[in-house]
Amino acid sequence: MEAFCQLVLLVTLLIISGVLPSCVSQTTWRFQFNVEWKNVTRLCHKKPLLTVNGEYPGPTIAVHEGDNVEIKVTNRIAQNTTIHWHGIRQIRTGWADGPAYITQCPIREGKTYTYKFTVIDQRGTLWWHAHHSWQRASVYGAFIIHPRMPYPFSVPIQDGFPIIFGEWWNGDIDSVESEMMKYGGGPAISNAYTINGLPGPFYNCSNKDTFIKTVEHGKTYMLRIINAALNDELYFAVANHTLTVVEIDAVYTKPFKTKAIMIAPGQTTNVLLTANQVPDSSGMFLMAAWTYLTSVFPFNNSTTAGFLQYKNQMSTEHTSQHPNKVTTFDPVMYNFPQMEDTKYYTKFSDNLRSLHSPRYPCNVPKTIHKRIVAVISLNLQDCPANKTCKGYADKRFFASMNNQSFVRPALSILESHYKKLKTSQYSTDFPEKPRKPFDYTGVDPLTENMNTEFGTKIMQVPYGTNLEIVLQGTSFLNVENHPIHVHGHNFFIVGKGFGNFDVSKDPAKYNLVDPPERNTVAVPSGGWAAIRIKADNPGVWFIHCHLEEHTSWGLASGFIVQNGHGPSQSLLPPPKDLPSC
Repeated sequence: MEAFCQLVLLVTLLIISGVLPSCVSQTTWRFQFNVEWKNVTRLCHKKPLLTVNGEYPGPTIAVHEGDNVEIKVTNRIAQNTTIHWHGIRQIRTGWADGPAYITQCPIREGKTYTYKFTVIDQRGTLWWHAHHSWQRASVYGAFIIHPRMPYPFSVPIQDGFPIIFGEWWNGDIDSVESEMMKYGGGPAISNAYTINGLPGPFYNCSNKDTFIKTVEHGKTYMLRIINAALNDELYFAVANHTLTVVEIDAVYTKPFKTKAIMIAPGQTTNVLLTANQVPDSSGMFLMAAWTYLTSVFPFNNSTTAGFLQYKNQMSTEHTSQHPNKVTTFDPVMYNFPQMEDTKYYTKFSDNLRSLHSPRYPCNVPKTIHKRIVAVISLNLQDCPANKTCKGYADKRFFASMNNQSFVRPALSILESHYKKLKTSQYSTDFPEKPRKPFDYTGVDPLTENMNTEFGTKIMQVPYGTNLEIVLQGTSFLNVENHPIHVHGHNFFIVGKGFGNFDVSKDPAKYNLVDPPERNTVAVPSGGWAAIRIKADNPGVWFIHCHLEEHTSWGLASGFIVQNGHGPSQSLLPPPKDLPSC
């Protein structure tokens, strides 16, 4: 007995010392998120900024695949809020997904809600953000899932670190949103882009607010790149360095080298960078993010920048001198793609392929049970009588899918669905194809009737449905690249192209071997993308454009996956602390 007690004491001491992990720390991670205001200064403008735990960006969540996660969110502001764990599939735990009025009612002032879920068969870089109003302008952070198995590439990784792009407004973001929705015009553009919350030296008053990462010559680093910007797709590159893409949206890819990546809002990309260059006396190389432009709407034509700083090889000290300040950024100087270079983006996108290895197969559905053609477009609504409208031609901007502009209900759709409420404010008759086919990408952008219909129409499919959704862009107002995000499922981008989708020809060209697997697809400007989903996650799942202005205008829908057979294919009951409306 004495020997047993000594053994127990020894094991306990090892756990306390960190030599052995405890069962709890190995399988369940618990986090506390306090949504609260903090005064933050950027561009010499100080303002109250909405944050989590006073951090901007918010704290990084780091777990291992297979772990249980519990995040207790306390709302300390006088507004409603929710948090979405972007890209986490939420198998049977849709109550933890986060979009307001889709899977939950918001967390009210002074209230708390604990999001509980398990990270199942996912590994890599995802992220989290607020999913109420435009709060994600500052409420966001990285969500890193460490793999249980070694990486599927042989290069040793010295270090990995998040690079999160965001946008900064000198003014109040709530006012930007409310002004846009009140008058139907476009939103005020941001004053700066940011890298990890820092604008960088190309902006006024920001030389000290510059992200700098120290690296060692000859070492390889994993850059975990996240686009958390509200309304802009971005190019990213590092001067004189080659990036090797190895993962997108937490799914391994066939590695390929590139001088720059394009990343849309909602997307993540992991790249490897080897510090193999010879720096100048500053020891630094520029890293920059700038707009990929496909719209005629006003946009933020600026560049956020940081630096890779090579560790001084002559001593253990780091150089601290900034390189000679450059006041303007020209991509041509660095052999980077220019902001309207759709040809470069298309080639980059074509290189994205699933790894498709024995350990990480590409399980794309080879056949489908249902095809839905969803026309995604901007709309121009006639101005109501005796109202002031500030959109084009004194009308109001909206957006739609199959001419349905989405309206969020007063009670969450998931709760209405689960409780089978007869007074549900949604319907499952979303049109599965355009009611009146037309030349989607060739239509005159300004002269057509662009009024839309409003409602809460979504789709419903049985558990296990192989679903194909063709996302067809239009030229209404202008052609534009739309990043469409699907909650609760990954999907495979089996085809894409410019112009109009041709059901008689295009499916024959699909890639059904190793298409890229994602949760957010950048639908080509003036074109289409076909995605395939295995609808095997019961619940209600939001589909929307990740340009926040377009979601606010109604470019969204959703789908219900019905319960399958038995408990393992059924939605779990709602948690006891689920917020009420």
